Amino acid sequence: MEEIKKMLISHFDSAGSAPFLFIGSGFSRRYLNLEDWDSLLRRFTDGIKPYEYYFTTADGDLSKVASLIADDFHNKWWADPKYDVSREKNKGKLKDKTSALRIEICNYLNEMATAGFVETAYPEEISALSRLNVDGIITTNWDLFLEKLFPDYRVYVGQSELLFSNPQSIGEIYKIHGSSSRPASLVLTREDYDLFEDRNPYLAAKIITLFVEHPIIFIGYSLSDKNIANILKAIVSCLGSENVNKLRDNLIFIQRANDQPPSYSKTVIAIDSVQLPITIVKSDDFLPIYEALDATKRKIPARILRFCKEQLYTLVQSASPENKMCVVDIDNIESAKDVEFVVGVGIAGTSTSGIGYQGLTAIDLFKDLILEGEIKLDSEKLLSSTIPSISKNCKYLPIYKYLNDLGILAEDKERLAEFDIARHIEKTPAEFSSTIYARPFVQTERHKSAQEIIETNPPEKAAIFLSFISREKFDADVIREFLAENIDKLETANSNYATYFRKLACLYDFYAYGWK
Repeated sequence: MEEIKKMLISHFDSAGSAPFLFIGSGFSRRYLNLEDWDSLLRRFTDGIKPYEYYFTTADGDLSKVASLIADDFHNKWWADPKYDVSREKNKGKLKDKTSALRIEICNYLNEMATAGFVETAYPEEISALSRLNVDGIITTNWDLFLEKLFPDYRVYVGQSELLFSNPQSIGEIYKIHGSSSRPASLVLTREDYDLFEDRNPYLAAKIITLFVEHPIIFIGYSLSDKNIANILKAIVSCLGSENVNKLRDNLIFIQRANDQPPSYSKTVIAIDSVQLPITIVKSDDFLPIYEALDATKRKIPARILRFCKEQLYTLVQSASPENKMCVVDIDNIESAKDVEFVVGVGIAGTSTSGIGYQGLTAIDLFKDLILEGEIKLDSEKLLSSTIPSISKNCKYLPIYKYLNDLGILAEDKERLAEFDIARHIEKTPAEFSSTIYARPFVQTERHKSAQEIIETNPPEKAAIFLSFISREKFDADVIREFLAENIDKLETANSNYATYFRKLACLYDFYAYGWK
């Protein structure tokens, strides 16, 4: 497999641009143990007609099966006490008879995505995936697993949102079949698929540049998948048979080897009588594939490049662009909202002698907090100048170490009023944890000590779970050591989980130095 990894690295290096992932249902089956579409629909026939009735009535067309089930499930949903809570919560969101089935499918998928993140059989692969800095992701999956793996990527839900927006083709997830975060968006029934297929040529025209300019890595699809076949057919139609060669080396399908030796091969598939060249990589271990992707990643995080592209678009469109310029350090960029155009980015030094306190970055403060003395900073200057400046674009920053250093307590209202740090003082410990992980924490981690959580989880998951620990169980020394060992993960350039590590660092600041 090492040889195939080297071949992939060479393949990606020669492409000239960062890859896109195209993710299918096999991906969620592998990591979340989700059912295929057939089994998922079967799950919602309990208490109505046998699944085989719907399957045969629809002549095996699963979109028609979904339409038939939705019709009968509508009646069951309104009558069954099992759905009382769901009815009360969602009754204002119902659009038609298919709404009930859509809502319950989404509820199920959201629950499974959260549980699967904790219980997966492939923790090393998931850890490697979370570190990838790919340009973007296209998926037909409904579940929210990708949003959890890539929390800083912007998500476009459904064809319409993609077609009528201005995506930047970097740091983005395109959920072309809808998302379980929006039940009405699911491409579920025969009617949904008819509408999707009508718009397929427009979608192909929108993403054709991605296929021509980027390696597209297909994971979780078979070569016979109708969704992929239809999209490739639309793209070939847009390109014309004479230009199909422009896709050469760009289409890479990752498939399971089913206990056979790993392999890397080039072949062709027929799309409307056109021979389309593709690469097939077969392996039961996907970790070397993800490591090959990671070895060729961009130096700047995809989300930062997306901000730049978004604001460049605004700059070009504006009649008065002179008011949309500023210079900002890369580690201070948390949102595009406050930065209207980024002129340039660079790496600030750790010494303050040349750049002054206005030039310090968020990561400088976190290193000062965690590494204890590696950088000697003036608390007064940090609170009066640096932190208010960084706060414009950075939500989570340590403050209590510096307040403690100056002997400032909660009752020193006049002294606190000298610093523009109210937004940080107002934060409670609950704001440093992520509610979507509360249930997995309660199920598997709540009785563990901080050290046990660190020892039994990958660093990314440990950072998430440690933020739920109560003050009484919060072992500051253990957690500071954990953060020090993972200091690189607090930098957005190195980890899609940087926000979780920064939240944990702020909680450490609160418990270690904050007011009792």
